[in-house]
Amino acid sequence: MTSEIERLCVLIVDDYPDAREMYREYLDFCGFDVVEAANGVEALQQALNAAPDIIVMDLAMPVMDGWEATRRLKSDDRTAGIPVVALTGQSFADNSERAKQAGCDAFMAKPCLPADLVKEIRQILDCLPPSTKEPHPAS
Repeated sequence: MTSEIERLCVLIVDDYPDAREMYREYLDFCGFDVVEAANGVEALQQALNAAPDIIVMDLAMPVMDGWEATRRLKSDDRTAGIPVVALTGQSFADNSERAKQAGCDAFMAKPCLPADLVKEIRQILDCLPPSTKEPHPAS
């Protein structure tokens, strides 16, 4: 058996199962552990349970949208330091600024190639101080 490789964890939050599956498979292929949530309420719980290194957040979802979920994540000391990338089909001119005001660290419009998302994730994680990047043991 090979030795365990430490992998960073990404939480993908999207109400479309196909989108979550596509990004999960690509992120896994690129060496990340991935957890998923289908709405903002699940995202809050997964952020606490899985302690991801970064969150990819759809903004338009049922139950609780990504705007509110991001505001709640950033106002909670336990999750405030987790970077959030908004990934949304709502790419109106002012939404990038609104997303940053809600607490998002980056904004990407759908459709988004998985390789472009991985590039953005790596860029954000590479800019974090080493003490905030705690790799998760491989499952």
